[in-house]
Amino acid sequence: MVSPHLEELLHNLPDRPGVYIFKDRQGVAIYVGKGVSLRNRVRSYFGARTTALVPKLEQMVPRVADIEYIVTPTEDEALILENNLIKRYHPRFNVALRDDKSYPYLQITLHETYPRVVVTRRRVDDGSRYFGPYASAGSLRTSVELAKRVFPYCGMTQPITGTAKRPCLDYHLERCLGACIGACSPEEYRAVIGRLILFLHGKQGAVVRDLRRQMARASDRLEFERAAHLRDQLASLERVIASQRIVSTRRLDADVLALAQHRNEAWVEVFFVREGKLVGRDHFIMEGAQDEPPGQVLASFIEQYYSAGSDVPPTLYLQHMLPEADVLVRWLSGLRGKAIRLVVPQRGQARQLLDMAVQNAQEGLAQLKVRWWADAEKTTAALAELQQYLGLPRLPQRIECYDISNIQGTSAVGSMVVFQEGKPRTAHYRRFRIKTVSGANDFAMLQEVIRRRFHKAAADAGEGWAVAPDVLLIDGGKGQLRAVLETLAEMGVAEVPAAALAKEREEVFLPGQADPLVLPRTSGALYLLQRVRDEAHRFALAYHLKVRQRSTMRSPLDEVPGIGPTRKRQLIRTFGSLKGVKEAPVEEIASLPGFTRQLAEKVKAYL
Repeated sequence: MVSPHLEELLHNLPDRPGVYIFKDRQGVAIYVGKGVSLRNRVRSYFGARTTALVPKLEQMVPRVADIEYIVTPTEDEALILENNLIKRYHPRFNVALRDDKSYPYLQITLHETYPRVVVTRRRVDDGSRYFGPYASAGSLRTSVELAKRVFPYCGMTQPITGTAKRPCLDYHLERCLGACIGACSPEEYRAVIGRLILFLHGKQGAVVRDLRRQMARASDRLEFERAAHLRDQLASLERVIASQRIVSTRRLDADVLALAQHRNEAWVEVFFVREGKLVGRDHFIMEGAQDEPPGQVLASFIEQYYSAGSDVPPTLYLQHMLPEADVLVRWLSGLRGKAIRLVVPQRGQARQLLDMAVQNAQEGLAQLKVRWWADAEKTTAALAELQQYLGLPRLPQRIECYDISNIQGTSAVGSMVVFQEGKPRTAHYRRFRIKTVSGANDFAMLQEVIRRRFHKAAADAGEGWAVAPDVLLIDGGKGQLRAVLETLAEMGVAEVPAAALAKEREEVFLPGQADPLVLPRTSGALYLLQRVRDEAHRFALAYHLKVRQRSTMRSPLDEVPGIGPTRKRQLIRTFGSLKGVKEAPVEEIASLPGFTRQLAEKVKAYL
């Protein structure tokens, strides 16, 4: 039900391009969006078809208490404004770069007589040239160390005046021209900086040609010491170029973008191809990706990454085509000053390169999860959060999760997985073949599994059964939780805390609470619950598939008393198929080694 205040705002929205900001009751911006028509775009959230919204937006719309909007002359300007407002407000329902304010840049202070090369996390419009953003200080440090081996620029962070009393160590190692003590002219030093800029742009070929030209000129002038320095720079640069992988026979300049997405996070892998060589790669984490199509996540990344100052190549190779691609093409072309292309390659070298980026993104996301769970502090914090959110009497050191897997009641199985101190305790995993329930009744199947689990505990059937859980988690919703609570009461263990996690909206259902609990999307407690639930689902599904495979491979011969695997193989080998066995006379079956007439008649009777 839309409030009168919102009803009035929706009625008065202009039919013009612009940006809208949804705010909650506390006035906090929770979502920023854009549209070619503010009237149509904003009303689409609150119309009769709101049930068609993805779960994330279904959670957001009831929280909207106020709408602010800004009209822009064009849709392109709306895109720029939307990006700036997302960076300013960090709305919880938008897809955004994680910690975008802290990404480092490489700054070259071109407005100074002797330009410095410094690492910074702030971009200021002071005439400097910026490269980045880089995903981390580590990836930036790698680029700086590589550049310093090739180009003898001064590594000072304070302004270079040329009047210092002593040079730095790099000067004595012949890795610096000594600009700090005035050992080189500003023009000579700027020539080195110019080559560095070309190198950072990936234009190694241009740098090689310039160095060779300068080296020949110095040699012609009999400046042999300078020519030797240039020769050493050229040799260092050629070693760097030799180490770079050639990925295209053409002089291709492109960025290759691929992503791997899991729940709320997406790993975006970026390959930088310049002059047909893979000169570098980086990755970034996007948050708020829950329920977002991959193309939209990529579009959000492109807006935020290239608006932060990164150079735009003439071509972007993409894993998915983007929504409103024409608007992004116009905006990116404006940033570059020339036309650019967005391409989803289907074949050839470009497709191979994209596939490599996709594999790196998938592997990177998998490793990210491993590192998260290997961090003891994060796991402890997640357990403490979970205790607080679920109102548990103690830290949930042992979490048990249960899931059911079946197809219309057939091959029904259940799983029990155990996480001890936030980590899988695989030795305590258990699986159940459903025995007492016929038909598709997940509630009754869950009750059977819980009943059997606590019967085992009462019988002291071993360590895996005897240890009581600190919280019992169910893969399901309110109905599944109610069924489990009834069984816990029946078994005399009603004091065991229980909760259910529903897949669609990631809502947590708790005993005695009518409304579900919605944990923050960045919560470590939610991440822990999801991981435990997903592991229970994986374990149940694997067992279900195994049971199904066994049932489909069974033969009517398996039901014949006295016919084991060896005799069954002998029958099929002799008569070619089950049909051949059915049609064979009793005498022929009885004549087989190890068979009798009585056994042959039994086979015929069963078939």
